[in-house]
Amino acid sequence: MNLSFFDQFSSPSLLGIPLILVATLLPALLLPSPNNRWIAGRLSTLQLWLINLITKQLMIPLDKKGHKWALILTSLMLFLLLTNLLGLLPYTFTPTTQLSMNLALAFPLWLATLLTGLRNQPSITLGHLLPEGTPTPLIPALILIETTSLLIRPLALGVRLTANLTAGHLLIQLISTATAALFSTMPAISFLTLIILFLLTILEVAVAMIQAYVFVLLLSLYLQENI
Repeated sequence: MNLSFFDQFSSPSLLGIPLILVATLLPALLLPSPNNRWIAGRLSTLQLWLINLITKQLMIPLDKKGHKWALILTSLMLFLLLTNLLGLLPYTFTPTTQLSMNLALAFPLWLATLLTGLRNQPSITLGHLLPEGTPTPLIPALILIETTSLLIRPLALGVRLTANLTAGHLLIQLISTATAALFSTMPAISFLTLIILFLLTILEVAVAMIQAYVFVLLLSLYLQENI
């Protein structure tokens, strides 16, 4: 029984071919394709409004030098948002529950922000490893601690996203299994668990949106430190 709960996190395959690539491309297929008209319909208007809102929120903590990252940050935000929300549908696979994929997104972008700082302002970037006014005996220990905290950032980004989505999916499956099992023996208890399941689903929708925003927002804050 315990293994069946975690089967939803295994990558589906067809004829031995993993289908995780199809799952990652699906969100892009749902977006309407651009055309020459200013407003092609209500869906395009909603899409432009959402992209504009996301871009404004992500660019607030950044200076003008960081606005050149708007395209990649907004695209990442939309990808994570749609992937997380589509994963809440029944009989679907959520690629962002895979730690390997989240680390593949977090590590290159974090490394790009770090290399940007080392190229543009190396003294300030390296100065973050040693706070001003540190006593001389504590300098080696603080440099080691700050370096470790710096290197652990991409791991924290990936683990945070994976853990929150995995925990939510497991809770939904556990409560839905209990609801189905109690339906024939204790209908009243089953109805109460169904209400809890409905509220938990709403909470998971919020968590899926918040985790996508937090992932990209932290990347933008790391970028702001290095520009």
